[in-house]
Amino acid sequence: MTQPHQTCAATAPRTASVRWVIVSLSLSMLLSSLGTSIANVGLPTLAQVFGASFQQVQWIVLAYLLAITTLIVSVGRLGDLMGRRRLLLIGILLFTLACALCGLAPRLSLLIAARAVQGLGAAIMMALTIAFIGETVPKAKTGSAMGLLGTMSAIGTALGPSLGGVLIAGLGWQSMFQINVPLGILTFALAWRYLPADQCKPKIGRNGFDPLGTLVLALTLAAYALAMTLGRGSFAALNAALLLAAVAGGGLFVFVEGRVASPLIRLGMFRDLSLSGSLASNLFVSTVMMATLVVGPFYLSRGLGLNLAVVGVVMSIGPIISALSGFPAGRVVDRFGAPLMVIVGLIAMAAGSIALSVLPAVFGLAGYVAAIVVLTPGYQLFQAANNTLVMVDVPADQRGVMSGLLSLSRNLGLITGASVIGAVFTLASAATDITTAPPEAVATGMRMTFAVAAVLIVAALAIALASRGRKAI
Repeated sequence: MTQPHQTCAATAPRTASVRWVIVSLSLSMLLSSLGTSIANVGLPTLAQVFGASFQQVQWIVLAYLLAITTLIVSVGRLGDLMGRRRLLLIGILLFTLACALCGLAPRLSLLIAARAVQGLGAAIMMALTIAFIGETVPKAKTGSAMGLLGTMSAIGTALGPSLGGVLIAGLGWQSMFQINVPLGILTFALAWRYLPADQCKPKIGRNGFDPLGTLVLALTLAAYALAMTLGRGSFAALNAALLLAAVAGGGLFVFVEGRVASPLIRLGMFRDLSLSGSLASNLFVSTVMMATLVVGPFYLSRGLGLNLAVVGVVMSIGPIISALSGFPAGRVVDRFGAPLMVIVGLIAMAAGSIALSVLPAVFGLAGYVAAIVVLTPGYQLFQAANNTLVMVDVPADQRGVMSGLLSLSRNLGLITGASVIGAVFTLASAATDITTAPPEAVATGMRMTFAVAAVLIVAALAIALASRGRKAI
């Protein structure tokens, strides 16, 4: 006899509480993005403290990244089943406790383990924060809320390196993790007080959890993430083996999901061309945005000869613009509609990518900054519109997994961009060591890399145009 499963959704909050719900969700997004960016700046210090090599301390970053990438879809689905408020509170608590443990870790192995737990908490927060917007914010204001989350994510990303550097210099490496503890406590308190209660209703049918699919997907994503990140840009036999394992795992996942009673991801949803197009476009766009982080510092330092302090200032321009443009982009989405603004955002990104390929060679630093000023608001407009397009009409029992898929496509794009775009840059520069390449070679690499980036954005635009308004029956 088929047993009933519980499908959980949150009750709509009172209007007066919506702003506090959004505050708690915004803080959740800030914490998860801060956790991603703040540790990188501390790796040299941590290598000294623990007497470790770079290959060893890079696992402090990789553990966090892998936990998010491998689990974000699964925790989204779990939130759909057990209640999103309950699981989000668990995620905030895990994140906060893990931050405290990171600061107390006496050995590198324990620090890496604590970072993995912190990544699990961040995965829950990232997946369910977006899912909650669909439940707590009226449809007419969804774009604004998505834009605000984009702003908070950008603030966390921009704040991480500078804040981490200041904390390490003044209070020691432990403080770059412990700074999240009071923020986590505040976020937990606000979420506990204002997030709407879960209402679980028994429902017969295909609504259980899928442990086999979850395991296969996690292993597949872990293999892919490791294939793209191990080796600091080199692609050795281990990377190839991991990539083959990821391809095989992907095929196995499709096989499993077509046969289990309660699939983690209903494969039939990808017949919706609008959804498939949104996820593919999100992956391409994230790949291109990673290119600015990978290529930008090398071009500014090697190609233009700027010192590190100036490079840091110039590299902060993009995140600052991103933080300032996120909420206005959401307002524009609410006014003119998500489908149209996806197209407009991609056109702006294509123009920005072409400008990055052409203008720096003509105008130097001014050309680089002008291109970033075009590219970054286009990205925020795309993100707000695309997230709104995907989430606004999702059934309540699928919001968590859909939010997880959105975040997964973004993470896979960032991981792929760091590896593939870095390889394109090195190949186009025709230099065996990019850190010692002559300025002319770096400038050539810059032009070719962003020409490739423009092609990716044009492909995303073509996908968005082809899928616009087309839904599976």
